[in-house]
Amino acid sequence: MNKKLFGVDCPGCGIQRSLSLIFQGDFVGAFQMYPAIYALLLLFGFIGVNYFYKIKYAAIIITVLSITSVVLILTNYIYKFI
Repeated sequence: MNKKLFGVDCPGCGIQRSLSLIFQGDFVGAFQMYPAIYALLLLFGFIGVNYFYKIKYAAIIITVLSITSVVLILTNYIYKFI
């Protein structure tokens, strides 16, 4: 919808198709569709586990995973325009 309205992709374009490819077992295709998918899955999975089992260095791990996800998302977004 963002592309139709504004003419450019949003930074999250491809995440749903990437998840669909993961459920179909195409892990390489999922990464090619949206490179940040595995970092995001690790981030949300870790947050979910940390909710039930408190992990000692959780804040540092969440920060690193968040920064990694943002860098991958922005790199992929900029790469689309090159």
